[in-house]
Amino acid sequence: MSGLSEPSLMELPMESWMSHLPCALWDVPLFHLAIPGSHNAITYCLDTDDRSPIDLMQPDMLQKLDKFMKPLIRPFVYKWAKTQECCIKHQLDCGVRYCDLRIAHRPNDSSTHLYFYHGVYTTLTVETVLTEIREWLDAHPKEVVVLSFSHFLGLSQELHAVLLATIRTVFASKLCPKKAEVTLRKLWASGYQVIASYEHSTERRHTELWPDIPYWWANKCKAEALIDEFERMKQQNRRPGGFFVTGINLTEDLKYICTHPTESLKDLVMSTYPTLLGWVKEQTPGEEDGSLNIIAGDFVSESRFVPTVVALNQKLLKRSS
Repeated sequence: MSGLSEPSLMELPMESWMSHLPCALWDVPLFHLAIPGSHNAITYCLDTDDRSPIDLMQPDMLQKLDKFMKPLIRPFVYKWAKTQECCIKHQLDCGVRYCDLRIAHRPNDSSTHLYFYHGVYTTLTVETVLTEIREWLDAHPKEVVVLSFSHFLGLSQELHAVLLATIRTVFASKLCPKKAEVTLRKLWASGYQVIASYEHSTERRHTELWPDIPYWWANKCKAEALIDEFERMKQQNRRPGGFFVTGINLTEDLKYICTHPTESLKDLVMSTYPTLLGWVKEQTPGEEDGSLNIIAGDFVSESRFVPTVVALNQKLLKRSS
């Protein structure tokens, strides 16, 4: 593909966009490509019957309200904690290649079952979801995913060992060692399809676990304020050396929730996506300061978010031509 006839990368089949990238990008490290990601990827299966204490990492005010007004506040928590509506296989089909996986062990649970959470625990276990990802990768042998394991609410050292054993068993030879060269050409040749980052000191003792991936979070509930914050961060911070995430996920505050009682996080996100995607289109991947790598969002299958991010790699082609 070259010259004027070169099609837009936005038109690639998103289910297999990596395998359809032009060969000029096969030797570019993945941390210099633009990669679409899913923020809090497994919140499509929150347990609406869960009566465990709510433990949102953010926003704090929902935790405080839950303490005193549980019957009234829980419906609000579910509406604002759900960041994705589609199952993990559908997200991967849509082109997502980074998954934000926040791990938890339910309180008062004598089993070693692990779940995901975002203020509320999920119905699906970690093993079930990872197995679904592995099955999807089996059917898409030239696609690569970055899985970010973090938070680890209620995990003891023993439960970390359970999680690590699950990751190894499920993904086996697909796990990419952290010293490997992460270009598509090298990964394809080695059969590696999973880059697993682990936000815990345990990572240092295991060659198949990558360090925690920095996540730029603006903590804003308005698109314009989020964009301003990211532009400030781009100017004041050097680009991280490896993988890093820019999260265009909006963060509601108590004032917003109280003044929009009939709305949900999805309403907020979908109303601001035109502005956010307009900003995304102006970004550039690469190794220079100011460039972006993984861009993560909410309700990723509900808009043109994924193809907009993938299309940014066109700028790398133009630069090399």
